[in-house]
Order: sequence, then C-alpha cells, then structure tokens
Amino acid sequence: MSVPSSGPSSRLSSRLARGPIHYGWYVAGITFLTLLVAAGIRSMPSILIVPVEQEFGWSRATISFAVAVNLVLYGLMGPFAAAFMDRLGIRTTIVLSLVLVAAGIAATPLMTAPWQLVLLWGVVVGTGTGMTALVLGATVVNRWFSERRGLVMGMLTASTATGQLLFLPLLAMVVQEVGWRIAVMGVGAVAIAIIPAVLLLMRERPRDVGLAPFGKTEIESAPTPSTGNPFANAIGALMEGMRHKDFWLLFGTFFICGLSTNGLIGTHLIAACIDAGIPEIRAAGLLAMMGIFDLFGTTLSGWLSDRYNNRYLLAWYYALRGLSLLWLPFALDLSFLGLSLFAVFYGLDWIATVPPTVRLATNAFGREKAPMMFGWIFTGHQLGAATAAFGAGVLRTAMDGYLEAFLLAGLACLVAAGMSLMIGRAPNPPVRVAEEAA
Repeated sequence: MSVPSSGPSSRLSSRLARGPIHYGWYVAGITFLTLLVAAGIRSMPSILIVPVEQEFGWSRATISFAVAVNLVLYGLMGPFAAAFMDRLGIRTTIVLSLVLVAAGIAATPLMTAPWQLVLLWGVVVGTGTGMTALVLGATVVNRWFSERRGLVMGMLTASTATGQLLFLPLLAMVVQEVGWRIAVMGVGAVAIAIIPAVLLLMRERPRDVGLAPFGKTEIESAPTPSTGNPFANAIGALMEGMRHKDFWLLFGTFFICGLSTNGLIGTHLIAACIDAGIPEIRAAGLLAMMGIFDLFGTTLSGWLSDRYNNRYLLAWYYALRGLSLLWLPFALDLSFLGLSLFAVFYGLDWIATVPPTVRLATNAFGREKAPMMFGWIFTGHQLGAATAAFGAGVLRTAMDGYLEAFLLAGLACLVAAGMSLMIGRAPNPPVRVAEEAA
C-alpha cells in the first residue's frame, strides 16, 4: 500500500526523508512506540489477577484461563497480521489493532461474569494486541533495514520491556488507590492517543519516500502485490514451514521461551510475590526492574546477533534463564533482596532470545517470507505462554504455591538450550523464495 500523493502527512514524510536521518529510523521509532503501548496493555492482567479475584470471587485458575486465551490469540494473530500487512499495509493494520484493543478495554469495567473476562481480555484484547506483536517489528526490520537488522530488532523487542517499565508500577499504584477500572480505562485512552502518530509517520517501504533500505544505495523495485486471501497465504506459509526441521526447532524453543517469560513470570510473578507477603506495588516494581535490564540485555542481544553465531547465543540465553528460574523459589524465601538479584539476572535475559530467533528464521526462509514464518514461530511462543499461564494457575490452586511451576519452567529452558544447538545443522528441503536469505 503506497502513501498518499498529497496531504500534510505525505509532505512531512517527504521533508524528513530529505534530512540527515534515514527515514527508516522514524519508522522504527513509531514501531517502538506502538509495541511499547501494546506491551503495556498485554502485561496488565498480571496486576489484575488479585483485584479481580477479590472483587468477584473467581478462582485463580478461572482468571488464568482468560489470560491463557489472550496469550494464544496474541501469538496466533502473528502470521495473519503479517499477511494483512502484505495486503492492507502496515499502517492500516496498526490502526485496526489499536481500535480493536480500545473497544475491548472500554467494555471491561462492565463485566460481571467470567465468560465476559474471557471474551474481552482473552479474545478481543488478545486479537488486537496480537496484530501489533513482534511480527510487526520483524516486518519493519526486513523492509527498512539492510544493515543493523539485529540491533534494530533488539531495540524493538526491548520495547516490550520498556512497556512494563512505564506502565506496571504506575498501574499498580492506580489499582491500589482508585481501583482497577480506572487503570484499565487509562490504558485504553493511551491506545487511542497514539493513532494520530501512526497515521502521520508510518510508511510501508523505503521506496514510498524515495529511499533505499538503510545500508543500501539502490531503491528496490516494487514488490509483487499480494493478491491472495491473507488467511490462505498465512496457512500456505505454515504448510511450507512444517516441512522444515529448523521451523520445528525454532517453534519448539520459542514455545519454551513463551512458557518461561510471558506465561509464567509475566502473568504470575506479582501474584506469587503477594502470596509471599510482598506488597503489589513493590512486586510490580520487580517487573519494572526486569524491564530496565531487559532493555539493555535485548538491545545488546541484537548487537551480538549481527556478529556471532546465533545458535550459540540462543543456547546461552536459554541455559542462563533456566538457572535463574531454578533459583527463583529460593529467592522468594530469602527476602526482597533475593528477588532483586533474580530480577537483574533474569531481566537481562527476558526476551534476549528474539533477535537471534528472527535472524535464524530469516536465514532459513529468506527476507520476504521471514515475517510470516516468524509469525508462526511466535505462535509457538504464545502457545507456550498460554500453557504456563493456565498451568501455573492450576498448580497454584492445587498445590497452594508456585514451586512446581518455577522448577518445571527452569528445566524446560535447559532443554531449549540443547535444541538451539541443533538449528541449521542438518539439510532442509529447499525454500521457495525469490530472494536469498540475509
């Protein structure tokens, strides 16, 4: 989808494109902002579990089921979002996502039954935020950057940590002082507020503003427009990916990544801290601390992925994360200081796995197909997250604690470390791509 030929938005982008800063960095900036807000909305259920449980009397397992539905759809929308971006354009897809999220959030204060929580935060918000998940970052990086892809992907991935850093402590305070309904409505207002910035600055491809991708000198020819049904295109990509060993290895390791991050820690850490007698605001501060260190860790991971073997990077990341999760039950028993040490160590590794995973997917499937393939790989991430979100809630209800959940997640990460070393080691069937992998 090309940009309009006239209007304030087009004139502004033309002026910026003639400036000293490559326009790709503006696109990356607005993508960072979009992912940041989506991450703040996605992480909000972690501070709603206890207030909703106390107000409605719903069990931890019931509330966790709604979170699990949210996580599944957040991931499942990835490949379809990539197909919609090819067909409708990045800007249109983002705006539709933000409108859908705001609508779901606006109706949340009216809910009175568990099925409404599942519908609104599970289905509506999960679908909306899934349209602006990490697949958006992968699409922008592959279209706008020929060099420094790992670094830019690391920065965009780190926006999810920054979203927690900015939103969670503030929202926890609002929930405690004035109630969870006001906090929810505030987040919905933020989603609406960034739409004008998206409309003003987001562009589809470098050629739309007369530029080559960052790191190249020649303007790329217009890609062949996607004319097929977006759903059929996404399913076709899945069928192709399923024939490749590397697809399953990336899918499996990312399943464990989601299980050990969004699903377990992102959803249940605050509730586990409250069980241990740590106030909610202080517990939210732990996630914010993780966000600070992940901002550095994931950006550094992107830089490293441009320079070193990505299989070895993934193996290190999963192994270190597994050790930190095995330490977590003991940290909860020690003191808030012990949890602070966990937050620093785990935070550096929170989603550092994303840049090397995107790079390995690009190497395996090519630059144009990588976003949609990564969308399906990211679906594995969110299926793992949903498994942990619901499973940890069930274990908490049955065992009256999170010990088993933390230990199982830690062991799974050690398995993922071994799987990472197998990626790219054996031949795959040829991939039908016109462009050589970056």
